[in-house]
Amino acid sequence: MLSKSQISLLTSLQHKKFRREHGLFMVEGYKSITEFDGSDYHLHTIYHTPDIAPKLLKLSQKINFREISLNDLQKVSSLKTPADAIATVKIPRWGSLNPTTLKNKFSLVLDGIQDPGNMGTIIRTADWFGIGNIICSEDTVDAYNPKVVQATMGSLARVNVTYTNLAGLVSAAKLPVFGALLNGENIYTTNFGTEGLLIMGNEGNGIRPDIQALVTKAITIPRIGRAESLNVAIATAICCSELAAKSYK
Repeated sequence: MLSKSQISLLTSLQHKKFRREHGLFMVEGYKSITEFDGSDYHLHTIYHTPDIAPKLLKLSQKINFREISLNDLQKVSSLKTPADAIATVKIPRWGSLNPTTLKNKFSLVLDGIQDPGNMGTIIRTADWFGIGNIICSEDTVDAYNPKVVQATMGSLARVNVTYTNLAGLVSAAKLPVFGALLNGENIYTTNFGTEGLLIMGNEGNGIRPDIQALVTKAITIPRIGRAESLNVAIATAICCSELAAKSYK
């Protein structure tokens, strides 16, 4: 049975302020939890129902395991239908990102992405296409938000998400900078080369003007139909797919 203080701790992790204070975030569901075992993240404690205890034997025994009732799990879960397990994971201290580590690869840059579902999908997409770095403006939604973590389906374990002053980092990287804009070059005819930063903007406002000024090549997904816009997560997936396609040629 969970104590009141443990319930208070776990429910508080749904809020950014307390995630930072405790240095922890939550991952829900056995499958997603296993993605973090053996990654650069440190699994702190797994709270689980009795029925999945045998599965947990496959995980590192350095983790703290706590068997709890389904009722307790429901009290602390952020989901309407709780999963079979919840893990607390230590928030890593990545430190400042060295721009030289971005050479000879493509990295995503997110300018003011606000929707947790979009953010989680973008992280999952980056993982699918082998993009290891996502660089975020300081006002982009927190990668450790429970809704973001859930939407990544475990991909957060393999993608380094960094928050920084975008203007400073983009300038210091000295790489080609591709910006997804409405008046850009057709992505299907663009020569992306072998390295660069791909900037995706806020859901409603796009890339802010001071960051647009750093874009060396504006790109766009050509519109054939009559839709006013594309969801940013979908647009990111299309752009990443095109980057991957060009690398096979």
